[in-house]
Amino acid sequence: MSVPNSCFTLAFKHAENTPIRMDVYPPQSQVLPVNSKSPAVVYFHGGGLTVGDRQSWFPSWIHRRVTQAGMAFISAEYRLIPPATGHDILDDIKDLFAFFKGELNQRIQDASVANPQAGHPFQIDPDWLAVSGSSAGGLCAYLAAMHASPRPKAVLSLYGMGGDMLTPRYLVPKSTPFFRGRELLDPGEFAQYLYPACEALQPTAGSPIAYHGPEYRIPGYPANPRMLLARLYFQMGDLLDYYTGSHNPSLSSSLRMVLLQYGDGNKLREAIPETHWQLFPQLGISSTLPPMLLIHGAEDTSVLVGESRNLHSLLQDAGVRTELIILDGKEHSFDYDAKAEEEFGGPGGLFDRAVHFLSQALRRSVPATCETGELPLMQTSCAWPREIP
Repeated sequence: MSVPNSCFTLAFKHAENTPIRMDVYPPQSQVLPVNSKSPAVVYFHGGGLTVGDRQSWFPSWIHRRVTQAGMAFISAEYRLIPPATGHDILDDIKDLFAFFKGELNQRIQDASVANPQAGHPFQIDPDWLAVSGSSAGGLCAYLAAMHASPRPKAVLSLYGMGGDMLTPRYLVPKSTPFFRGRELLDPGEFAQYLYPACEALQPTAGSPIAYHGPEYRIPGYPANPRMLLARLYFQMGDLLDYYTGSHNPSLSSSLRMVLLQYGDGNKLREAIPETHWQLFPQLGISSTLPPMLLIHGAEDTSVLVGESRNLHSLLQDAGVRTELIILDGKEHSFDYDAKAEEEFGGPGGLFDRAVHFLSQALRRSVPATCETGELPLMQTSCAWPREIP
């Protein structure tokens, strides 16, 4: 999806001399009341936590509808695994929200004076923020809802990771194709990204996606090796080692032994050192969490739909307002399909419904094209398009 040109690019922190940036897209000026502060939707990109930047897999459908509704749209980066860990990513998310509370509005004002073409001057209300993310970005959105201050008012997760990370999907090595039917990877081709060699990598918070051209032996194959790392770690059954930084001893190996001996349940939780609990959304559910809308394809082979099912159930048990929409026949990244806008973008369709959920949480009127009513938060399984009540 194309990335709009009008935005303010700001570094919200530096870590080990690495700038970590975000793009701030203003709300449409004609719908923003004079002298008012805008609510904002903060978006985290996907990429398995190993690749991507603030422009990767840009969700144009969210950006357009959010800014039309008088809200700002913010696309934020975070440090990537490896050499970063989930603890570093969580620190980046917490620092991002602290930046919202502190320097953000002054930095927007300074940027608008320095570069008027980037967008019209405006201010953001740090107490009225929602978060969204796709795939690994959904995991970041969950972490923000659980640990960031000020706490987001709502979460929109699109096929998000993190709903159930204590499963064979994460812990068991694969010997047959498991990811969209694609071939298994040769770990030897990724030696620099494997432990312990990966610890020598330079920190990065932005690794753009890139694909080989028609002259390559496999046209369209990822040209950035980081695009294959999450798939490799899932294949090897040790993603959680890289996520937690617990390689020696291997957390994945310890959990695998517990899984094989006891199956799922409390034994797995007890095997996780308490210092890592904060990285597992399923271990951080409480009644204080904000409303969440989870959308997932039933045929997703990248992030299994069971992750969203599990998180939705845990949220319900805790009394959190939650809705799960499962799309029959849909794979990972269904909203980036060429005909996604045609299928989901009509008045009252899925895209409008998702942004309507954010708008309600942030007390904003919805885009003129949105004709949905009050959202009943529940579990829905459906084949789209369909009429929204």
